[in-house]
Amino acid sequence: MTVKTRFAPSPTGFLHVGGARTALYSWLYARNQGGDFVLRIEDTDLERSTQEAIDAILEGMNWLGLNWEEGPYFQTQRFDRYNQLIDQLLQEGKAYKCYCSKERVDALREQQMANGEKARYDGHCRDLGEAPEADAPFVVRFRNPVEGKVAWDDHVRGRIEIDNRELDDLIIRRTDGAPTYNFCVVIDDWDMGITQVVRGEDHINNTPRQINIYEALGAPVPEFAHVSMILGDDGAKLSKRHGAVSVMQYRDDGFLPQALLNYLVRLGWSHGDQEIFSMEEMIKLFSLKAINKSASAFNTDKLLWLNQHYMKSLPVEEVAEHLAWHFADQKIDTANGPALTDLIPVMAERCQTLKELAQSSRYYYEEFTEFDAAAAKKHLRPVAQAPLERIAEKLSALSEWSAEAIHQSIKDTAEELELGMGKVGMPLRVAVTGAGQSPSLDLTLLLIGQTRSVERINKAVEFVANRANS
Repeated sequence: MTVKTRFAPSPTGFLHVGGARTALYSWLYARNQGGDFVLRIEDTDLERSTQEAIDAILEGMNWLGLNWEEGPYFQTQRFDRYNQLIDQLLQEGKAYKCYCSKERVDALREQQMANGEKARYDGHCRDLGEAPEADAPFVVRFRNPVEGKVAWDDHVRGRIEIDNRELDDLIIRRTDGAPTYNFCVVIDDWDMGITQVVRGEDHINNTPRQINIYEALGAPVPEFAHVSMILGDDGAKLSKRHGAVSVMQYRDDGFLPQALLNYLVRLGWSHGDQEIFSMEEMIKLFSLKAINKSASAFNTDKLLWLNQHYMKSLPVEEVAEHLAWHFADQKIDTANGPALTDLIPVMAERCQTLKELAQSSRYYYEEFTEFDAAAAKKHLRPVAQAPLERIAEKLSALSEWSAEAIHQSIKDTAEELELGMGKVGMPLRVAVTGAGQSPSLDLTLLLIGQTRSVERINKAVEFVANRANS
């Protein structure tokens, strides 16, 4: 049998990191087993589902590179199939019409909770012969077994058994004729041939209900793997207050998809002490049995460390594709400066995110109108005028604009003026970048370019002279 997994988000919000991890685990298992991965949009919640959320889910999956063989399927396009099978269950006596009003059900649950009992439907209409009145509104409930247990061997949690007496008769079709989530999921997984269902632990309570529906329909029951929740840095359940929980927010904040995937795979799965995995390694080594059932805590510092690792180690062409988005987002025209593939090796050592790299690289592409006040006060003093004038002469005379030639010019200037390298280098750095921090001067000047570098030095000389005369 071909292994087939699925990711089935509800389009009521963006793709969050918990969902992305579930998608990744499902995707990896399918790839590891040579199977197929299905994307399904579970949009039965008509009031809360939006096209914006659907677009965000697709954008997030594409950005992460989690491609699918089938889909995206939409549950709202399959209502005829669901209703056909609900009618079949009604005819077979495996489902029944319930005429209880919402007020009765609410009152029942309130009384049960007041008595310290589990809130559940009491089966009032289970054996009702006919409608209390013509055209009375009704829902359709699944006739859950009242004896025995539901059991399955969960890939993550081991053997789980639930007594059928703990389960009530689930609504499978509402009064408006719309089938409900728990029923639709069963039919979809059956029709799509899903063999393993990987999902969050919050679905454990749904699983026995769904297994009973599979068996009532004579459908094969897939295997299940219920993964634990992700906690925030503070140990609380990950939520919006922890900051970036939408996958695309991580893109916006400057993270590479490779780094986020590597980080997410380790939030609950491990292979020895290995921390860094290529996608090929993830696919080769992944197994559902190796997923830890303990909750995992999100560690932003570790994600930043991983991101910088990938910025430095991935092929520069790959990093440049993602970096270009950030330059465009910050409205920096990269046509007027060095190639991004040349910039990345120089700047990645100093930055943890692509957003930071783009922000820190603006001076390579744009002119600045003023110097950083603190850096100028410290380094663009009258004593800096002579070394700046001398280095400008040497740099403008270079026939070869190379890091080696630039370095030698700085060194020669320091020796000729009998100054330490810092007395030449720091004023020069402020002159060409506008601030006191940058990568090594020879590489910085190399990327800024000869003409632009000399022009900036001359402006700094003018700045120093004006300060001296003021």
